[in-house]
Parts: sequence; C-alpha cells; structure tokens
Amino acid sequence: MRTVLVIDDNATVGTALKLLFNLHDIETRVATSPEDGLAALQAETIDLVIADMNFTADTTSGEEGITLFQAIRARHADLPIILLTAWTNLESAVRLVKAGAADYVAKPWDNDKLLTTVQNLLELAESMRENNRLHGERRRRRQKLMQTFDLQGIVFESDAIEAAVTLACRVARAAAPVLVTGPNGTGKERIAAILHANSPVSGGPFVAVNCGALPSELIEAELFGAEAGAYTGATKARAGRFELAHGGTLFLDEIGNLPLWGQIKLLRVLETGQFEQLGSSQTRRTNVRIISATSANLPEMIADGRFREDLYYRLNMVEISLPRLAERPEDILPLAEHFLGPDMQLDESARAALTHHTWPGNVRELRNSVERAKLLAAGSTVRATDLNLPGQPTGETRVAAPEGEELTRETIEASLRATQGNISRAAQRLGVSRQALYRRLERLSMRP
Repeated sequence: MRTVLVIDDNATVGTALKLLFNLHDIETRVATSPEDGLAALQAETIDLVIADMNFTADTTSGEEGITLFQAIRARHADLPIILLTAWTNLESAVRLVKAGAADYVAKPWDNDKLLTTVQNLLELAESMRENNRLHGERRRRRQKLMQTFDLQGIVFESDAIEAAVTLACRVARAAAPVLVTGPNGTGKERIAAILHANSPVSGGPFVAVNCGALPSELIEAELFGAEAGAYTGATKARAGRFELAHGGTLFLDEIGNLPLWGQIKLLRVLETGQFEQLGSSQTRRTNVRIISATSANLPEMIADGRFREDLYYRLNMVEISLPRLAERPEDILPLAEHFLGPDMQLDESARAALTHHTWPGNVRELRNSVERAKLLAAGSTVRATDLNLPGQPTGETRVAAPEGEELTRETIEASLRATQGNISRAAQRLGVSRQALYRRLERLSMRP
C-alpha cells in the first residue's frame, strides 16, 4: 500500500488528512515536528510527504519549512514533497517548488483537489520507481553484454536492437548461416560485423559484397573470380569474394537481388564448399561463414518464383530482424549524438526536430542529416534550422518556457519516449524542472 507522511504541529491537520487518505486506500503516517518527521522517514518507506511551513507558535516566515525541506531532500532526492502553506509564507513555498518541491497547497485546502494531486503524484512516483528499476536492470544487462562480447561500437537504447544484438552474440560461435532482415539503412551490416567479431573465424577476413550493386554480367566473376580472358576486359586472373573470404566471413548484402542462375551457383557453394572461377574448369574449395541480408520480402519472392526456396532455407537457419528507426525512437538521440561527436551538441529545437521526424531512410538518413548539420552549424551547437528536415519549421523552434507552460503534448511524449519514461531525464531534455513537468503532465491528464 502507498504511504503518505504528514508533518504538521497541528494534530487536527494530521487527523483530517489521515481520515481523507485512508478512505482512498492511502496509508497515512503523522508527525508533529520536523524531528519526528525525519525519524519516520528513516524508519520506513514513505512514498510522499506533506509538510507544513511553520512549526513554532506565532511564526509565519516559513524558514522552518525551508529547513525541513532541505533536510528531506538531502536524504531522499526524488521523494515528492507537498507544502502546506498560508498566504503569509506563499512566497517561500513558491521558491521551494522551483527548488524541487512537487507542489504547494494553501490552507484551508480543498479535499478533492488535494486528493487528486496526491493520487497523481503517487502514481507518477510509482511509475518512476518502476522505470528506474527497469532502467537499472537494462543497464546491468547491457554492461554484461559489452563486457562479454565485441559489439563493434554499436549505439542503441531500444529493447528491439538489444534483442537483435543479444541474438547475434548468442549464435555467433555457431557455423550456422544467418539472415539479417530489415529495411534499408537499419544497420544490417553492423549486425553482420558483430556476428563475425564474436565467431571462431574472427581472426579471418570479413568480406562484404552488395549483390544489389553488382551488374548481372559481373556477379559470377565478383563472387567466384575469373581467369584472364574470361570476359571482355579481364586482362588478368582475379580472385572472387569467396576466395578472399576463405577462413573468415562473407557478408552477402541484398541477397534478394541475386539472379536465379546466381542463386543456383551460390546454393552449390553452400552445400559443397566447391566452386569454379569464371573461364576455368578447376574446382576450388572454400571455407567461409555466410551471413546474408535483405530488405526484400523473400517469402513473397519465393511465391512469385523470383527466389529459390531451397536457398532461402539454406541461408535462413537463424533470422535476425531489425525494425525501422521510427519503431525504435529511443535510439534517435543517442545515434545523433554519436554521429555529432564530442565537440558539438544539439539544442532543444534540434532534439525536438529529430524525435518528431519519421526517418524513412532510417539510420543512414539520420547520419547524413547530422553530418550535413555539422557543416551548416554556425558554432558548436546544432539547431533545428541546421538539420533542415522535411516538415520542420524554417525558423528556430522554441521548445519550452522556463516552467514548462508552453510544452505541448507531442513534445512531452517525444521526450518521454526518448528517455523510456524517466521523468528526471525527460525534464532535463526539455529544459524544465521535474516538478514543472509533473504539473504539466497533470494538466494534460498524461501518464508516462
């Protein structure tokens, strides 16, 4: 059960609030002095504090409340604190809210309004604790992943990419062929590099070939090599990609673009490890780990007769799927900051523009946009105007007023997505205090 601590020297206040909260399944503790309140916080887990501003008779300065607030905040940095105040110390209460108090309530209070505020803050605090717990588990899990495997410098925050990287690391030591699927620009070659780096052949070469970029008449020579004079312009013998990748990994990108006759030759190599160079009758042998990738729908191509079903099952012993960047918005800002480098930074207008863009070109488009912005930026700070993304305003975007009064639902949602619902980090990104963001969430009836 959620627990509230009321600290007020007036016993009537404690009794009234205890009755109000207990009727709504909120456990209530009452302390009549700052010392007793701090002792109660030490003795058990408290989810929210309601504290008076004055404890000495005929005192209206609010200084006692300020001292108590500072003492609580020093011991419990994230504990929500609501201040009970009279008009005489309203200014002190406002100052404390700016310093980190959750809210202030004037005496005499409105029961319904106070109850709503308390319930919202308790729900937000519970959500924040759960987010922090999940974030801690995620951080520990990823630290172990980085300590155990070579992740090739991949940058990610999303669970989707963590799952793909984890699967890649798990199957890397097996000789099984792996098919990496996903739209263009999602990072399929980076996953292939992780597979190679953690495989038994990591000491061998990693050879990548884009099947979609090869002219059909040169595919056989590129993959298997050619003797001198095998085709027009072949003045000397050349090794193919299979020969160059011997003892290592061959990454066949956009495998769906391989013509049917090329698929037949590839299937033979996969099944026997044997091939002939173009223009030669001598059979050669190769020992390579095959990783393939495609942005095409191979089952659909099989149904249309454009891709061999037996080759598909030979390549697809393990499939690793990468989602579009728009489906993993948590990765946008970490990737942008990585591409930006340590000497430059994004202002809030740039952050908002990046998180609102749909990124049809995925990570590749993001990288190109950031690289272009680095060239256009006047100094070390990149603004939305430097990114020049489609659909973004041409002038500089003002994201938020100091206390968050101009924050829109869309801007808040984008920041919460980018921080996995972490209120403190979202507020920092938006340039407002955590309490200001709490109040804005309440006004918009939003929950992280």
